[in-house]
Amino acid sequence: MSVLFYPTLVALLIVLISGPVLIPILHKMKFGQSIRQEGPKSHQAKTGTPTMGGLMIMLAIVISTCLFAKLNMEVCLALFVMLGHCVIGFLDDYIKVVLKRNLGLKAKQKLFGQIVMALIVTYIGVNYMGMKTDLWLPFSGMTFDLGILYYFLVFFVLVGTTNAVNLTDGLDGLAAGTMTIAILAYALICLHFGKTDLAIFCLGVAGATIGFLWFNVHPAKVFMGDTGSLALGGALAAVAILTKTEILLAIVGFVFVIEALSVIIQVISFKTRGKRVFLMSPIHHHFELKGWSETKVVGVFWLVGLICSVAALLILKVS
Repeated sequence: MSVLFYPTLVALLIVLISGPVLIPILHKMKFGQSIRQEGPKSHQAKTGTPTMGGLMIMLAIVISTCLFAKLNMEVCLALFVMLGHCVIGFLDDYIKVVLKRNLGLKAKQKLFGQIVMALIVTYIGVNYMGMKTDLWLPFSGMTFDLGILYYFLVFFVLVGTTNAVNLTDGLDGLAAGTMTIAILAYALICLHFGKTDLAIFCLGVAGATIGFLWFNVHPAKVFMGDTGSLALGGALAAVAILTKTEILLAIVGFVFVIEALSVIIQVISFKTRGKRVFLMSPIHHHFELKGWSETKVVGVFWLVGLICSVAALLILKVS
């Protein structure tokens, strides 16, 4: 079992080595992050901090996975989803940062790419991997066959998770740390189901995000950008789909869920009542405007993520 630590260690070292090389290049190319004017005033100091740091995360994950995991259909599918979302995120970052179009890719363009990936994943999984179109219900141990609706479930999980992780990436170290906790939980879930190679993929992701935290904790020297956040969300969603634990994902990734829900609630409330529920969304900004320091918000959210991941593992055990 000690071999399972190798992908984590290798991914960690790759990020730590590549960081001092990539960050100055991003600086030189002026790949700096623009900060929302309406956000917390303390964030204005982050303007110009290099983004697209997700590239070093992707490099580390791909190398560690290829070195230590058998590239079976499951692992290749997880890599495909992650790298596919990385491409979408990179294009979004490139348009915003280099071409100076603040909105980046249009929502329809992002959605099209995610629809294509959801269709490919479901088609290959069902037709070539024997994946069933059922949904596992925790506690009951029962499954419910969704039939053709399973395609919509996969799409919902992919789009929901990638966008939720993307929204969480708003404070130094928040998304990377929360992802580390969630993906380590999924490494244990993969081992529970005997999916060792998929667990190695998860451990590679964990090593890469831990290494990234060296450069991303407050004050951040680099941001992962959509290049990293969309890709990491895709990786997490892919593993949940491949282990048939889509509902469990909502518990493991509870922090991501509340971040996304806070935005949805804020938008609906403002459009229907003309009032805001939160001082600012996503919800991590609400706590900042309430007077919490950035590091306190990040620490509390990490703790919530850890508690939820442990709870999800206990639910899996008793189910």
